[in-house]
Formats: sequence, structure tokens, C-alpha cells
Amino acid sequence: MSEPVSFTDAEYNIAITSRLLEEDKLYWVAIGGPPLVAIRLAKHLRAPKIAYVVEDGTIAPEGPAAMPEFMTGGGAGAFRAVAWTNMNTVGLHAALGYMDYGVLAAVQIDMYGNFNSTFVGGTYDHPTRRFGGPGGANEIASMCWRTIIMTKLQKRKFVTKLDFMSSPGYLDGTPRARERAGMPPDTGPYRVATEDATFGFDEKTHRMMIVGLPPWSTVERVAAKMEFEPLVAEHIEVVEPPSEEELTALRSAVDPTGRTLSRGEWMQWDPETGKLARGGGGGEE
Repeated sequence: MSEPVSFTDAEYNIAITSRLLEEDKLYWVAIGGPPLVAIRLAKHLRAPKIAYVVEDGTIAPEGPAAMPEFMTGGGAGAFRAVAWTNMNTVGLHAALGYMDYGVLAAVQIDMYGNFNSTFVGGTYDHPTRRFGGPGGANEIASMCWRTIIMTKLQKRKFVTKLDFMSSPGYLDGTPRARERAGMPPDTGPYRVATEDATFGFDEKTHRMMIVGLPPWSTVERVAAKMEFEPLVAEHIEVVEPPSEEELTALRSAVDPTGRTLSRGEWMQWDPETGKLARGGGGGEE
């Protein structure tokens, strides 16, 4: 008999993103939060030869045992790094084609993988809510060969029209749109990871497409949480919940302080009944 497993949506998203990361590849990753934790989890469990560059220009740090929320400004963030440069230097490396993947988080995203991390509601000068902005996310999304984006699946996040485009995906989705805007050819978003679906992009239309679902989710459930209608892959992968090994590594080795993991909503998956409970045991689905 399989026991119910409990995890947060943040832990789920980090675990499935870490599974997308390949050995012997170079990643340009946001300074802190889930993208960096996903990189650290992949290195810890199954891909020790992954190298990553932190957004601020720190190249291939090893990272401390207890990772700070933001790995920047020297100290823990540059622990045993190959080099500590700056954003312009690593941006040049990306422009030369050295960065295989970018890993980022988003506040809003549209059907072509363009995303917003600047503000929502109102205007640029008078927003309803302003965020920290893209930092180096524009450069990462523009110049890495592939980009993986992490966010929650909510209608207010998966929108028909962004309040502001901080970082480019496939722009208007037309052929060679990125190239016409001055970005390197054959680059662009690769996957969007959420707690209820994993998305890819159609090769011809560049529209977002459901490519993976966890056992508790359905195409209809996913579509109901989006303003636009996603495409659906011919074959949809079953994405398994975080394993005990992944959760133990996350909680005890990768983020033992819980600075990132504690921000998620609790989920409990019972494989015997096929039911998912959210919010600490309530709200069965």
C-alpha cells in the first residue's frame, strides 16, 4: 500500500524542474528563489557536473551547505566559484552561445512564453503592485539557447496580454520573430513548470502546449486556470510527484532553512484514492 505524500507546490515545482536539467550543461540562473534551488537539487542528487552562472556574474560557485535566499554580493554566493565577474561579462558569454539554459521565475506569462516580472495592474508609473523587475532575466531569456520558466498555474499569471513584457519569449509567435528583434537564432523558451502542468511550445506556431501532467491533473483543469487556451501534445507525459529522496534532499541539504520551500502551499497526494488535498489537508480535489 502506498502512503500519502505531503509536499508544497514550491517543492513540487522545484523537483520537476530539477529533472529537466541535463548533465554537462551550463545554466544561467536567477540570483535566488526556486530556479537556483532547482539547480542545486539537480547537482546534489543526479547531475553533479552541472555548472551554473548566477545572474550577477558569479561563475560556477559550489554554494554553501545552507544556501542563503539570495546568492549575491560575495561571501556565500561566491563560495569556491571559478570566477566572480559581472552581469555584462556573463551576458557576453551568453551572446557568444556558451549558455545552454536559462532558469527563471515569472509573475505573468503569455501563450508565446513572453513574461513579466516588473508590475501588475495600473500603469508603469502607477502600478497596482510593483515587483523587483527582471534584473538579468531579459538577457537570460534573450540569449540562452533554451529557457525554463517556473511559476504557479493561475489565471492571473497565464494571461492573454501581459501588463508589461520584462523578458521575451517568442514575441508574437511569427516565424523568426526573435531573430528580427536581434536575438540569436534558434533560441527561446523550452519549458514552463507549474504544480498542475508542464508546458512546452509548438515548433510551428510557438504557442504554449501541455506536455506533462501530474496524476491529479487534467487538460480541462489546466485550461480552466489560464486566460488563453493551450495546445495539447499528442503524447502527454505523466509527471510523478516529488520522491522521498528529492524531498529529503530539499529539506535537509539544499534548503534546510526553508527560506524558499516554506513559501509554498501544502499539498497531499494519496496514490491509493487518487485524491489531492491542498492547504494543509483541506480542499480535496
